Amino acid sequence: MISHQLMLRAGFIRKLASGIYSYLPLGLAAIRKVEQIVREEMNRAGAQELLLPMVQPAELWQESGRWQKYGPELLRFTDRHQRENCLGPTHEEVITDLVRMNVHSYRELPINLYQIQTKFRDEIRPRFGLMRGREFIMKDGYSFDATDEAAGETYEKMNRAYQRIFSRCGLKFRAVEADSGTIGGSFSREFMVLADTGEDTIVVCKNCSYAANMEKARAMESPAVETPDLLPMEKIETPGKRKVKAVTEFLNISAKELVKTLVYLADGKPVAVLMRGDHEVQEVKLQNLLGALEVEMADDKQVFDVTGVPTGYLGPVSLEIKVVADLEVMKMSNFAIGANEKNFHSLNVNVGRDFEVSEFADLRMVTADDRCPSCGGGLKLTRGIEVGHIFKLGTSYSEALNATFLDNQGQEQPFVMGCYGIGVSRSVAAAIEQNHDKDGMILPMPIAPVQVVLLNLSTKDEEITQAAEGLYKECLARGVEVLMDDRDERPGVKFKDADLIGIPIRLTVGRSFSKDGVVEIRSRRTGETFTASLSETVERLKKMIDSEMVADSSINSQ
Repeated sequence: MISHQLMLRAGFIRKLASGIYSYLPLGLAAIRKVEQIVREEMNRAGAQELLLPMVQPAELWQESGRWQKYGPELLRFTDRHQRENCLGPTHEEVITDLVRMNVHSYRELPINLYQIQTKFRDEIRPRFGLMRGREFIMKDGYSFDATDEAAGETYEKMNRAYQRIFSRCGLKFRAVEADSGTIGGSFSREFMVLADTGEDTIVVCKNCSYAANMEKARAMESPAVETPDLLPMEKIETPGKRKVKAVTEFLNISAKELVKTLVYLADGKPVAVLMRGDHEVQEVKLQNLLGALEVEMADDKQVFDVTGVPTGYLGPVSLEIKVVADLEVMKMSNFAIGANEKNFHSLNVNVGRDFEVSEFADLRMVTADDRCPSCGGGLKLTRGIEVGHIFKLGTSYSEALNATFLDNQGQEQPFVMGCYGIGVSRSVAAAIEQNHDKDGMILPMPIAPVQVVLLNLSTKDEEITQAAEGLYKECLARGVEVLMDDRDERPGVKFKDADLIGIPIRLTVGRSFSKDGVVEIRSRRTGETFTASLSETVERLKKMIDSEMVADSSINSQ
């Protein structure tokens, strides 16, 4: 990804091992800017900062039930006393244990705590630099409330805080409905930076505010139609026709009139999934329906071993494994399916009469041809980078860990929890994905390592050097963040490096100063260039900085 390339070239990061990076001064400065914005907005929303241990004992994870559920991303190890531990990928267990030991009454609630800390997740394929590393800097926060209603208010307060954080970072983003994954909970929302290089697909309504990631996206259901007369089932020979396109062309029907039967292994157990011919399975939806830790599509051999039928001719009639179906299948009648015999399909098949389905659910991928489930408008598929995620956890962790308080009736109640994460280091990389050109980064003013880069184009010229050093000191005295390039390099090298590292404003002291007594001021984002005298330069810089800070902080989530 371009952010990975540019951060390496510009000296922001250096790789130590797969998915593990050292943050160099410029990269760390940008990260600290994001951290500061996060702290200000979290504190403004009433949260308090703490710092939790990175090493976590296995007992807490076993108590919550996630020691095995979390999977191989959890880096487990044994200490010298043969006690099992892990490196924290997240801190729900630790924070819940802390609160259950120290908070006992509804009078002490609500509590909202957060930290900014290094996390470790043993990604199977670390890639894209800071975008998907194994070790990364994250802000994670946790709220504890007495009631569902109060927890909902906290969740919305965090939602507003996140909107402010990403706006202040100068990011174009969208808040979308999301799957809760291994964190759990009843509802969650992701904050996605819009970028063509994003690894996630986002479904966005063209008319209303509906937005969701592909794992959670819904489409408007097809309208109910009057059920036609059920025709007698008929077996048709379809020699060599295994794929949807080949079968439908041979039978002279549309893909909407065919139901394909797919076999998945859910934690190793086979299940048949019925899907309309023109639709695809969304595996996270299937995983959630089945309550499985892992689902994967069976290969041809596994399908034959389980059903005795070659792939492409399988159907649900007389099938001896569990059958689930997408909601759209429920509305179909007189459709075509595989006949459970090589080179044959069946026509005029109907649910209920010819076979039974264990459960119907929304199991399909949404497409750009679908309609919005909220307003019926058109949908657009775009790409995004997840930088934040907020969850309504409910009582799942507090009940598992027996974390309770006494309510106003003196009765024990489990804490109602929320969880709120931001990828701090990832946010810097996402900003670069969204803000760059052929010459390098174009960092938003609020998160740039410094606001101004000052180029001394002739370090051997005493007059130019004296002017550059004077400007440098005046900038610092007036609160302008400045980096001075006084290397003994050619002007072209300095110009290229300044563009590469993406500092918002470039200030140049060179030939124009010797000739006319002026310095050159250039905006990295717009390329606009003008000159100013020494006496007015810093004032002009401050106005430019203030205007870019206001512009960046006013960017909304649309």
